[in-house]
Amino acid sequence: MTSDFILIYCTCPNKDTAEKLATTIIENELAACANIVPNITSIYRWQGKVITDQEQLLLLKTDQAHYLEIENLILTNHPYDVPEIIATPLQHGQADYLNWIHSCLS
Repeated sequence: MTSDFILIYCTCPNKDTAEKLATTIIENELAACANIVPNITSIYRWQGKVITDQEQLLLLKTDQAHYLEIENLILTNHPYDVPEIIATPLQHGQADYLNWIHSCLS
């Protein structure tokens, strides 16, 4: 089944930040599900330096219609100056699961 659903990726500095963002997003029916992948290693360039950090990866299953609201919520509540907020389309998915996502969204 094809869809207009997306997967949003957002790295967080710690579990507490990831859980607070996830809970707020789910409570507001902006996403159906949030997964927190612990202890990822991120290597990136920031202010002219190469940085290696341990982070948490927040994954959100939602639809395109809710992206901007989620982005604004993350920007307002995330401690990073420039948080990673990227989304990829879900080109295919099991029909019952995608219907469940749809049923969870406001």
